[in-house]
Amino acid sequence: MNQNSDRELDEIVRIARAAASVVMEVYATPFTVEMKGPGDPVTRADREANALICRALEAAFPGEAILAEESVPAGEELAARLQRERVFFVDPLDGTREFADRNGEFAVMIGLAERGRASLGVVLMPTSGEALAGRVDAGLAFVEAKDGSRRPLRVSPVRPPADATLIVSRSHRPAFVEPLLARLGISRVVPCGSVGVKIARIATGEADLYVHGGGGAKLWDGCAPEAVLRAAGGQFTDLSGAAIDYAGPGLKLARGIIASNGALQGAAIAAARSELG
Repeated sequence: MNQNSDRELDEIVRIARAAASVVMEVYATPFTVEMKGPGDPVTRADREANALICRALEAAFPGEAILAEESVPAGEELAARLQRERVFFVDPLDGTREFADRNGEFAVMIGLAERGRASLGVVLMPTSGEALAGRVDAGLAFVEAKDGSRRPLRVSPVRPPADATLIVSRSHRPAFVEPLLARLGISRVVPCGSVGVKIARIATGEADLYVHGGGGAKLWDGCAPEAVLRAAGGQFTDLSGAAIDYAGPGLKLARGIIASNGALQGAAIAAARSELG
């Protein structure tokens, strides 16, 4: 499959671009930040982009299941959607804290899971207009610039852990990161907001490894970035090395994340197991 033949992926890029326009319209104005819960901010941009994406997905893919961060159904309906063969996972504004801080580290993310596995994803950075897109089973991964031009997406070839760059959360750095760094011999550490932006930097070869302890991340934080990264040649698992199950039963990525260029995955998993016991 070539870069121009995936109509489904192209449509999701188009939807993400429309949502990014809404996000940037709000970004250019004075806006308020509300709290859905402790450490869980939300803005008008989150809600408006959420509504746009859901409407567009419903129109483009009638009858498909959608789980979006700002419109999660309750109880039995949530469980029923998670069990559908195809489920779209939507994070309309990944990195709301960074959006509020106006540091540019936020993304619009739309992922598709099929039979519980991430299969397709788009991670779009509104400030630059770059959209990273990937379909796992085709090994199709590209970056689409704001002007519509595309280039292939590929992870770095870095193999020795001591040569790797670890990208970590700006605001939720796990306690085990420091001993993990020592165990792997990593000295280059880059802080960054938004799971999507972090994974985008691994998919483009700017960084090599990301480790997340599991606190706060949900399925919509993982689906699109995982699909993009794996399509670009990387790997994305929980801390034990198991695949992420997007069929639930819950929404939390409670067992954490290890994402890498692939070559570093085994060493990172082994180090995490040693640190966490």
